[in-house]
Amino acid sequence: MAGRSGDDGGCTAATVWSVAVDSRGVSRWFREYLDAFASCGRGESDAGLLLEHYNVPLLLTTDDGFLTLTSDDQLVGVMQRQVDGMRAADYDRTEILDSDVTILNSTSALYRGAFSRQRADGSEISRLTATYLVTDAPTGRRISMLAVHSP
Repeated sequence: MAGRSGDDGGCTAATVWSVAVDSRGVSRWFREYLDAFASCGRGESDAGLLLEHYNVPLLLTTDDGFLTLTSDDQLVGVMQRQVDGMRAADYDRTEILDSDVTILNSTSALYRGAFSRQRADGSEISRLTATYLVTDAPTGRRISMLAVHSP
């Protein structure tokens, strides 16, 4: 445990930072993240912008497998592939169809959402349901785990 003296069995814990997550704050932050994501998907920003919203390491799980992204380059590479596909589909924005925030503790929350990825004319590209572990750290709020649900 951080701040505890004595024998720690050879493990060193990192200092914990908290601003006490709350449901409204997480929802507001997540909408800001979706705006940044949309900017990348439209080609207005580079996928590197998403580093401001993701923690490294990032745990990512989908039907295709499980990844632990341990560097900024790995994270940007995965996000760039996603962004490239969205640009090819003429992506414009993501609409939140349904969402729920579960506060886990003072530093973490789960954000579960159903989303519609859309073109500028409102036609739907795809639907997606995912759960995000949103954590607070000295660098700010970040997504530390992304689990994409099976269709």
